[in-house]
Amino acid sequence: MSNLEPPTKMPGANTPTCSAQHTYSNLGEVRTHLLPSKACRPRTSEPPVTDPQPLPPPLPKKTLTRTQSLPTHKASSPSLTRAGPPRKPLVGSRSVDESQADDDRAGPAQPPAEPPFSSLDTELGLSLHDLHHPEAVHAALEARQLEGLRVVHARLHTRLLGGRPGPCRPHHGFRLLDSSPCVESGDALYYRLVRVHEEAWHLLAAKVPKPGAEEPHPWGLELQFSLRPHFNLQGLCGLLPEGALPEAPWSGSVALVAEVPELTVAQWLVEAGAQPPEEFTKTVALLLLQLSAALERLEALGAALAELRPENLLLVAPRGCTATGPRRLLLADFRRIHPRPPGTPGIHAQQLDRLLREMLGPRVPLATPVATGLERLAAQLTRVRPSAAQTRGALQALLWGPGPELRSHGAPLGSWLQVRRTMLVLHLAERAVGGEVPSLDDWLCCEYLMEATAASVDLALSLLWD
Repeated sequence: MSNLEPPTKMPGANTPTCSAQHTYSNLGEVRTHLLPSKACRPRTSEPPVTDPQPLPPPLPKKTLTRTQSLPTHKASSPSLTRAGPPRKPLVGSRSVDESQADDDRAGPAQPPAEPPFSSLDTELGLSLHDLHHPEAVHAALEARQLEGLRVVHARLHTRLLGGRPGPCRPHHGFRLLDSSPCVESGDALYYRLVRVHEEAWHLLAAKVPKPGAEEPHPWGLELQFSLRPHFNLQGLCGLLPEGALPEAPWSGSVALVAEVPELTVAQWLVEAGAQPPEEFTKTVALLLLQLSAALERLEALGAALAELRPENLLLVAPRGCTATGPRRLLLADFRRIHPRPPGTPGIHAQQLDRLLREMLGPRVPLATPVATGLERLAAQLTRVRPSAAQTRGALQALLWGPGPELRSHGAPLGSWLQVRRTMLVLHLAERAVGGEVPSLDDWLCCEYLMEATAASVDLALSLLWD
């Protein structure tokens, strides 16, 4: 065997060669001209020459957040391996998958965060401990229910009252709309007019006393001017000075009222003759309920009305409601209001009894549950002489329950109230989803269930059915 070294392999036609530079394409694409083809393999049995630098594996195709070119590799590097730490990957050329993978490798897998307790506990003021005590849950639901009814009642009240025109000022202008009165009550004529201020127009009514009407009680008129807005008491906006409307069919200054009346209760009784008994008796109960609310306010102010006359009770269409619904009642006869004598809580009971019998007179007997309750209430007004507040509570129970059978069986009235409140909320929600406008009946029922307690309902039932 010869000790001669093998001759140095010279590149030839059969020797694989590499280009001076290996150019990388954009990331995610397959690199070309990096792996030798079959035509470049040596034809001799000699072992292949070790590549100066190991080739990295092909990169998979990925969606990149940013694209960046890789540096080129020089073939003239004399060393087979480079000393030093391994080369770090380029920052900014990671794919979306790699970024997520790096985040997963950042630490041990963590269990998903426990979802917080429902926000319902915050609204109801409940804790996890309270949920194991039905009494706490019951009290929280009742409080939230009452709070929701108060919000609904306040919003409906604002809608039904509408925007009040406010007091009249010297710079306001006025225009008479009709030369004839829109309504004639027992002691006044009402004319429609418009108050104009810049771009604001407000529809008002001039309240003109009838010729020969009795002199008003000055205390009552002063009370009317000082009243805060009330849903069932006629409010004044000020005085229309003499000469402000030269074409006016009256002389002197007259009072301006915020609500334009449509008709009186006496006129409505004539028109309601063709109504079905159920509708008629329910409307009578709703009108008496509103009148009781007005008298309750007067009694709280230490005032009393000398006489209730249906021709001095005005009916107005509530704002924001359909024209076919029940009307709003206004007590307008402040000429007969005087200070209430002390020790007379039921001073209006006999007047309410006479008015109720007058309204039901032409239609008796009426075989409806409401008519039966009104007849019993009329008898109690004379015998017991309840206050206006007690009369209002009895009318509320007559209209929206509970019936006498519930009290006769000793059922808990507190539970009935909760169920009834829930039914009302569902009723209002159904109307809202269907695009229906809440009625005056809905608002009055909401007011009843918002104020009622088990004790007040029991008192109302005893006044009606004992």
